[in-house]
Amino acid sequence: MARIAGIDIPKGKRGVISLTYIYGIGRSQAASVLDRAGVDQSKKVEEWSDEETGKIRSIITDEVKTEGELRSQVQLNIKRLMDIGCYRGQRHRKGLPLRGQRTKNNSRTRKGKRKTVANKKKATK
Repeated sequence: MARIAGIDIPKGKRGVISLTYIYGIGRSQAASVLDRAGVDQSKKVEEWSDEETGKIRSIITDEVKTEGELRSQVQLNIKRLMDIGCYRGQRHRKGLPLRGQRTKNNSRTRKGKRKTVANKKKATK
């Protein structure tokens, strides 16, 4: 396995796909990194030379925000929204979806497991 940005990327896959294992790098970002490094996109990671791996590693560490740095930035952005009390921040605080989705039936991922509420029993006369 090649190690880039603290992540072991799989050797048996194409370079474009294996770079997406790094948090913050998607398909288009991976393709542009490989183009800048001068590596063929269809080439598998195990076929990369040490020189190519070094170029890719240097491009990613210097120019792309990934892993811990990106995760902390995202968390700071969410905290900022919650601190200023905007709509999105309130939805984050309540654990509800923020982008206009309906919540009556769906949004189980965001709300968590269902909490069943029992009906009130009728008083007998």
